[in-house]
Amino acid sequence: MGIIALDDLARAIASRVGIDMDVARRDANFVMDLFGFEDRIIDNVLEPRDRQLFYILEEEGMLTTEREETTIYDGRTWRTHYWLINKETILKYKKPKNETEKIEEDDMGNIYKELPDEIWLQRES
Repeated sequence: MGIIALDDLARAIASRVGIDMDVARRDANFVMDLFGFEDRIIDNVLEPRDRQLFYILEEEGMLTTEREETTIYDGRTWRTHYWLINKETILKYKKPKNETEKIEEDDMGNIYKELPDEIWLQRES
């Protein structure tokens, strides 16, 4: 799928959770530091207070969970829980950096509509 940038995740968090961009960037930085270049991390790396952020992001669909079960030598089952980053959802939820950037992009396509009709009849030789 590609790489999720810090700014992508921060904008997705800000737009979905409804928090300030600075706080969203701090939370995104924390999440990205844990994931690094991986799509999956083990749940054991999280402190209980940090896990709350992951639960919020899971509710929004930006993170998902999975678990693996292994039978150990004495017959008991060992469960390992993982967090997975959902790149598709994060990219879907990110918005333009700010509204002026969106307006500037829209205006670039309209610049030719503002020119008078006579300009199109002139030709430089």
